[in-house]
Amino acid sequence: MQNRFPETALASPPSLLPRLSSLNTFMKHAISPVLCLLLLGGAIASCAKPDPQTQLLQTKDCIECDLQGMDLSQADLSQAKLNQANLSNANLSGTDLSQALLDSVNLSNANLSGANLSMAGLASATLTDANLTGANLEGGFLRTANLSNANLSGANLTNSDLTGAILTNTNLEGANLKGAIMPDGSIHE
Repeated sequence: MQNRFPETALASPPSLLPRLSSLNTFMKHAISPVLCLLLLGGAIASCAKPDPQTQLLQTKDCIECDLQGMDLSQADLSQAKLNQANLSNANLSGTDLSQALLDSVNLSNANLSGANLSMAGLASATLTDANLTGANLEGGFLRTANLSNANLSGANLTNSDLTGAILTNTNLEGANLKGAIMPDGSIHE
């Protein structure tokens, strides 16, 4: 088959070669960094930290997070790491917090009714005015926790450690305290 275009028609005129070379240099030195910045910006945005609730539900690791007033009811947070987190006024009813690390956490005014806190570490936690009705705290570590004005009616505190805990005006009606170490160090029978 014969070529319709002569070879000279495909060649660039000599006057265009310097311009194309300059354009090529411009593309390498100007557009490439801009493109890199756009790509890098996208990568940085995708690495942005998720909101604390999403982080907690995805990783179960949210130390010192502010989760105040969040609805985490019925969530599986077993073995979660929540030390020093702010969960005041949060809804944690029916949530599985078994074996969770909750040292120095703020759970004041939180709803923990029916929550599973068995074997959870709650040392120095603030649970003032918290609703723990029917909660399972079996084997829980509540040393020096503040449970003032908390409602623990019907809660299971079997074999829990309440050494040094503050129980001022705490409702323990119907709570199971068998084998629990009480604030004064005595063991409840």
